[in-house]
Amino acid sequence: MNFEERVNKLYQDYPVQPYIAVDRDLGGWFLKGKPVPRRNMLPLEGGLLAGDIILLWRIQFGTFTTESVYPKYFEYTYGINAEDRLSHLLMNDYVILDSPFESLRHLNTTIKKNILKSKNVTGLSKMKSVDLNQALENYFSEEELGKHFSIRGYRLTEKGRLALLDNQDVVDRHPKKSF
Repeated sequence: MNFEERVNKLYQDYPVQPYIAVDRDLGGWFLKGKPVPRRNMLPLEGGLLAGDIILLWRIQFGTFTTESVYPKYFEYTYGINAEDRLSHLLMNDYVILDSPFESLRHLNTTIKKNILKSKNVTGLSKMKSVDLNQALENYFSEEELGKHFSIRGYRLTEKGRLALLDNQDVVDRHPKKSF
């Protein structure tokens, strides 16, 4: 039996088949990996999966952006292609993409100052981040500002917040880092 047949047999009774990246080393995974738990592939309310809930949980912290790296646990533990599932969450109004002004929180002061320098704004060395944000609003339109940087944040909608609240058990099962 080849690896593909072994994967199909392993997940044959799962209601949703886990995502397996095309570049995954199936041989190495079979030797030391664990299968995606069946409970993580059971559709929840609205057709969401446990991995979607964890993605919503990560987004609600306000640090998840268009440049964030997706941890491997989305594939290996939750059986989802996180990038595709984020698109699904966006299309189904669980998450929205922040505007350039809303995404300013992801920029450091140096970048903000450089953007303002493009408009020959002076007195930048005395400005704090809040002052820089105000200056950016004074000198730039949303469209203009958006041309200066590509990073955008994500935010939960009310629908996303409710889905997260309704599935707190999924978050509770997820391993947390202790600081």
